[in-house]
Amino acid sequence: MLKVGITGNIGSGKSTLVRIFAQLGVPVYDADSRAKGVMVENKKLVSDITQLLGTNSYFPNGDLNRGEISQKVFNNPALLKQLNALVHPALFLDFDHWVLNQNAPYVLKEAALLIESGSNKKLDQLIVVLADEGVRLQRSMDRDKVDEAAILARMRNQMPQEEKANHAQFIIHNNSELLIPQVLKIHQSLLFLAKNDEI
Repeated sequence: MLKVGITGNIGSGKSTLVRIFAQLGVPVYDADSRAKGVMVENKKLVSDITQLLGTNSYFPNGDLNRGEISQKVFNNPALLKQLNALVHPALFLDFDHWVLNQNAPYVLKEAALLIESGSNKKLDQLIVVLADEGVRLQRSMDRDKVDEAAILARMRNQMPQEEKANHAQFIIHNNSELLIPQVLKIHQSLLFLAKNDEI
């Protein structure tokens, strides 16, 4: 089974594109939402995170205290790096288990930090979604209901999208371009690759 990644910077429109692929019957692994699950379900990881960030990282009922964690790591790059070093290996294993339960020519792994985490090296193909900074900024502000400064701060913490594009086998442009024709073209290419991969 072909393993395909899809990534893009904040506001690029990954989620919209993933929904189109899902409508085509492609199984989708949402790494960002699964990370939250793994950080609660994996007992070793819970212990490691608590040791790194303190007992307030979790509520008494065991749920993740995302506000507390965000406050600690997003203004501390070294701490964020340590947290990612704990979470990413557990997430890689979770993805591998998920893949074993899928039955399709190819699967799609969606993640914001696909390249930064090194996850792209474990995938066969990579799709990068590109959009102009102004478009991404406006989309993110509309979606997250936060001010421009907050979004720009997040953007500065991300790998430049041009750099991400250098890792891609497929590019989707998402300013005002039609998305479905781009997705269908990539879908057909991936089906062809998956079929020839089996031979």
